[in-house]
Amino acid sequence: MKNPKITEKVAFFFLFLATLLIVVPVGLIVIIIIRKGLPAINWKFLTDIPREGMRQGGIFPAIVGTLYLVLGAISFALPIGLMSAIYLSEYAKDNFFSRLIKLAIVNLAGVPSVVYGLFGLALFVVFFKFGASILSGSLTLGIMILPIIITASREALESVPYHFREVSWSLGASKWQTIRYLVLPNAISGILTGIILGLGRAAGETAPILFTVAAFYLPQLPKSIFDQVMALPYHLYVISTQVPNVEEKLRYGTALVLLMIVLFMNLVAIIIRYKFRKKKKW
Repeated sequence: MKNPKITEKVAFFFLFLATLLIVVPVGLIVIIIIRKGLPAINWKFLTDIPREGMRQGGIFPAIVGTLYLVLGAISFALPIGLMSAIYLSEYAKDNFFSRLIKLAIVNLAGVPSVVYGLFGLALFVVFFKFGASILSGSLTLGIMILPIIITASREALESVPYHFREVSWSLGASKWQTIRYLVLPNAISGILTGIILGLGRAAGETAPILFTVAAFYLPQLPKSIFDQVMALPYHLYVISTQVPNVEEKLRYGTALVLLMIVLFMNLVAIIIRYKFRKKKKW
């Protein structure tokens, strides 16, 4: 008979090894980006426009463009995703059709981003004639992160114990009142997890914005939602592969700013999620 303690130690060893295989490479990437990009970070770099064919100057238009696109994508995807999750978890009957929809949503989360870019190009840029614009890019990114938000929100709603609903109904509350005042407050931490994942993907994607909004070189701020913008992921690609003689610290500095923006947005969402999680009664 095997010794349970030895088995437990072996299992913990392999779990720890798997954790190291994930954490160490990510940590090394972050360290390299910080070490090589930090010398480029200064006030001028963050607030100035690109100059001399993007070999000098700053990345302010790309920062603003990235924030516009992320906020636009979340503004579109969050209400639709949350309402879809509420319907699928609380109202839809458990039949073949609803299970097929759930499976399709999960599969859409794994579709390559370049496919979403082509879809956005055909639908928003060409068919609706929005052109290459903030609106087209935001809607494309919103559709791309929609499956993530729906899946995370649905799982969060379904994790709320069913007897919470039964108690609410027995006290005379309607189904919507139960969802509004009981289910949603207890599921908000899981919903925020989906938002965090969506923010990270929307901020870091290049292919969807390449077809729908990103400008190669546009050293000015947008004036409307129908204007093109520069964006950090595409700008980083351009100065790394298309523009010769760009200093290494500028490339890594751009990557560091993008990383910091994503981490900051995630940190804010995590703090909000933590505050809501503390209010849970179960």
